[in-house]
Amino acid sequence: MARVTVFSTASCPICDQAKSLLSKWTIPYDEIRLDQQPTELRRFSKLTHGARVVPQILIDGEWIGGFTELTEMHMEDRLDHLMQDQPQ
Repeated sequence: MARVTVFSTASCPICDQAKSLLSKWTIPYDEIRLDQQPTELRRFSKLTHGARVVPQILIDGEWIGGFTELTEMHMEDRLDHLMQDQPQ
């Protein structure tokens, strides 16, 4: 199971950007599409303290925020421990 979870929807271009960056940084993630899994809305609201926009991202079960917070963490080298080793 991935240590990163991305809550998203199909019509969210910022969600696509967040997922693209995670893939580029070789950070595996699980995606929960709220438009396809409406039963997850209650959990989403609880985990994100009532956030109303996507993407919302959790690392090791802790809410970090959205796309901006994700990129800030990367710029501060706080995501390095999540990156998978590249095959040689």
